[in-house]
Amino acid sequence: MGVTRQKHAKKIMGFYKHNFQFREPFQVLLDGTFCQAALRNKIQIREQLPGYLGGAAQLCTTRCVIKELESLGKALYGAKLIAQRFQVRSCSHHKNPVSGSTCLLSMIEDGNPHHFFIATQDQELSNKVKRKPGIPLLFIIQNTMVLDKPSPKSLAFVQKLQTNQLVPEYQKQSIVELKEKEGLIKQEGEKRRKRKRAGGPNPLSCLKKKKKKTQEGQEPSAEKKKRRKRKRNR
Repeated sequence: MGVTRQKHAKKIMGFYKHNFQFREPFQVLLDGTFCQAALRNKIQIREQLPGYLGGAAQLCTTRCVIKELESLGKALYGAKLIAQRFQVRSCSHHKNPVSGSTCLLSMIEDGNPHHFFIATQDQELSNKVKRKPGIPLLFIIQNTMVLDKPSPKSLAFVQKLQTNQLVPEYQKQSIVELKEKEGLIKQEGEKRRKRKRAGGPNPLSCLKKKKKKTQEGQEPSAEKKKRRKRKRNR
């Protein structure tokens, strides 16, 4: 079962690497629900996650997530201690902290430029993440971490890229080069056509030659008719 799960993760990671340019170290944003589930299921996130993703990973969270865990008291004290061990990414809620889910959503706005993974057990947050293309989602089920399959939004985005309905910046240069090549092919085709027309025979010259031959052939017959008329007149 572990081998199958690893192959599943490798395939999904290949999708995000190829289509959304995810690179190591992978940036994983965790919320309090994920930390609590890891604590309850005795999962060592820092040790197990890099092996599962197939590369180095930076575990991180936000101040809003830590503040939310602090406000929930002793019930989530262990989850708070876990979250405090991770790198804290700066968010835009310094003066007025928001809920952990709201904060994580703000971190993946504008196309997820920092290539964050989202690790959460919050179903509502998960559904909102799936509405945005190119954001890997992690959760814990049956005592194991699971990388969710690409969402329909991610698949639709990639399909549009493949049909040239959307053109990312890194592909514009290659498209220009292809257009230049097509232009060169058209010019060569026109040159070939012109050469064929110039090398062909002139049908008009052939027709003129035939007319001359018929005229030369008719002159002796006309002279014979005149001679016969002259003899009769005599």
